[in-house]
Amino acid sequence: MKIPILACLFLFVALSSHAELAGTKPNIILVITDDQGFPAVGAHGHPWLKTPHLDTLHGQSTRFSRFLVAPTCTPTRASIMTGRHPEKNGITHTILERERLTLDATILPQVLKTAGYTSGIFGKWHLGDEHEYQPDQRGFDEVFIHGAGGIGQAYDCSCADAPDNQYTNPVVRHNGQFVQTEGFCTDVFFRAALGWIKEKATAGEPFFAYISTNAPHGPFIAPEINAKRFTDLGFGKEQAGFYGMIENIDENMGRLMTKLGEWQLEENTVLIFMSDNGMTGVGPGKQGEDLAPGYPFYNAEMKGLKGSTDEGGARVPFFVRWTGKIKADHEIDRLAAHLDILPTFAALTGATLPAGQVEGRSLLPLIEGTGREWEDRFLFNHICRWPTGAEPNDFRDVNFSVRNQRWRYVGAKAGGGGKGKEKGSDPASPLLFDMEADPGQTTDVLDRHPEVASEMLAAYEQYWKEARPLMVNEAAPMSPTRPYHEWFEAQKALTGIPKWVAPEL
Repeated sequence: MKIPILACLFLFVALSSHAELAGTKPNIILVITDDQGFPAVGAHGHPWLKTPHLDTLHGQSTRFSRFLVAPTCTPTRASIMTGRHPEKNGITHTILERERLTLDATILPQVLKTAGYTSGIFGKWHLGDEHEYQPDQRGFDEVFIHGAGGIGQAYDCSCADAPDNQYTNPVVRHNGQFVQTEGFCTDVFFRAALGWIKEKATAGEPFFAYISTNAPHGPFIAPEINAKRFTDLGFGKEQAGFYGMIENIDENMGRLMTKLGEWQLEENTVLIFMSDNGMTGVGPGKQGEDLAPGYPFYNAEMKGLKGSTDEGGARVPFFVRWTGKIKADHEIDRLAAHLDILPTFAALTGATLPAGQVEGRSLLPLIEGTGREWEDRFLFNHICRWPTGAEPNDFRDVNFSVRNQRWRYVGAKAGGGGKGKEKGSDPASPLLFDMEADPGQTTDVLDRHPEVASEMLAAYEQYWKEARPLMVNEAAPMSPTRPYHEWFEAQKALTGIPKWVAPEL
């Protein structure tokens, strides 16, 4: 039987498009927000948030409807940087020296250097505050960051920001020197990123810009103009701060998209928007007195929030825009994850992946439409956060989940008896959910599909066996100092803290 010429041509284009995009060396901008999650975008049905620029990006993008990350921030960021699950990077907490990304890993900017890229980070790093863990020691060429996991945070360990720092006019560490900025933190980080992007584009250098906001993480403080809209609607102070920060992020996304158009960068720049974990638990019905009458809590019909082993703890937006190169307003329902970002960027840029490290896979076949037979796989999450000094193996069997395209297996929660169970926690047996038939996780079907549960549990146990030797921070002693405090005070005494000069755009 003869195949029509048009059909042959279509088949040829479908098979060859991946090769055409791979190695084309676009600029890459990755914007990641802190604690926003999947629901807090207008285009995702949020009933009171207004995010017109994110909604526009949603319509211009190829979107992954089931993009999963870790339940908390540091683990997700470690997976983005390395292409593998968090525990294999030594990450088992967000503080207590267990947030430090193993020095044995080759991370994203180092990978991109093999393809001639320059990289900049703007905002939150949160993968180690000691000198050797800092991003300028790990491949980033431009570094404009706060310390710790949030502006002003200071824990009894090395994880601490500059002393007494604030969301408005924050002190920022810029290429090793503290500078005094002016303005709201999110505005400052986007402004710095835009100035650097303009500089690199003018020089014709391929670049990777990592814009990593601390917003809308608590404390929930937004610019007054953004918060006022919500207090006028009857929201309490914390909700107004949380939602106001998101609308401020949206305004900055609008500025970024406008400048990319003005600078004629849209057709050679991949723009990605995502969040680092599920939405935080701030909202009507969640904060006692901080209620807004008539406004129900909105979680996009998912179970779980940040810190949960359920879908709502790990599902985030993932919008990919590349004007003229990939489909706009296109949705992909195949399961994808944080550990796929590094291999995807490597495929786009022609960079060399580190041998034996990467567990993720390039998403280009899905983006281009050539990955119809996308092989299923298991993804693993563990809340970790056991007490410092405890043996992680004692906590293996609690507070974890396993996910593939159809199923979510949720391990027993702490409190059900046995090792690692914490008194007073919510006791629960393992659960199995059919995420295609029941995306809201309303019905446990483990008794109906015990063979599925057994397969997923066996895969998890093998994963843990591989990951446990790589949890290199477990025996680390608490640092006697806070590096950001020491560096700040030394600079202040020696030269002072200069004002940051915002770039002209």
